[in-house]
Amino acid sequence: MDHQDELARRFEQDRGHLRSVAYRMLGSLSEADDAVQEAWLRLSRSDVSEVSNLTGWLTTVVSRVCLDMLRSRKSRREDPIDTWVPDPMVSRLDPEEEALQSDAVGLALLVVLETLSPAERLAFVLHDLFGVSFDEIASIIDKSSAATRQLASRARRRVQGARTGDGDAGRQREVIEAFLAASRSGDFEGLLALLHPDVVLRADAGAVPADALAASRLVRGAREVVEQALLFARMSPYTQVATVNGAPGVITVLNGELFGVMAVEVRDGRIVEINILADAARLRALEN
Repeated sequence: MDHQDELARRFEQDRGHLRSVAYRMLGSLSEADDAVQEAWLRLSRSDVSEVSNLTGWLTTVVSRVCLDMLRSRKSRREDPIDTWVPDPMVSRLDPEEEALQSDAVGLALLVVLETLSPAERLAFVLHDLFGVSFDEIASIIDKSSAATRQLASRARRRVQGARTGDGDAGRQREVIEAFLAASRSGDFEGLLALLHPDVVLRADAGAVPADALAASRLVRGAREVVEQALLFARMSPYTQVATVNGAPGVITVLNGELFGVMAVEVRDGRIVEINILADAARLRALEN
């Protein structure tokens, strides 16, 4: 086995880890794959004979690539962040089985991470989710360890201040099934009972002609969300429970094609947040 083949073998061993890092950094599966591919290109052009921890080296490279991508995204994105939903990871296997995945990250967390500055996001993701030291992170963002620790602390407060679910996959599935049943039957009061009074619904339909769902990109409050749920049920009759980012969620499938993905956060038996991706172009990319 020559040197290049050995590098490729080592890189493939770390590909899953690197993609996980990039996905949490970027909230986009296609961009995560681009970042991982760039890491491979840099590895193939570098002399790493003296590198004792290749996984750490590659993690640093991917992190720097993601940092550049985040900074570029912040400068060009025009849509308010409230209207953007990260790429979901969807599995049509049994939700209870898939919920056992230990590295799953909820869509609600990725939405919160999108509100952070690039440096805050990198510091939080690398330290809190992957255990990278502040000294190592500081070298990536060109700041002191103390400043890096402060960035992670600020990000942590934002994350902890966001409302997320309680992590009970079985209970979440029960609530989602009740939600779908009430939506299909037009049970306004039944839906209202399943929603937290301050529930948030975020729908990202992408660049499509305006309709009721696309125009209502961000909806707050139980009664307003009920109206959207009833509309969603009429527009999307072919729904089923699936695994979305490691937890029970909802997908809409017609003739084998994915038309929508809904991630749901449930706390104490009531829905606190709903994130819907209905962008046809992005959904097609997820299936490829």
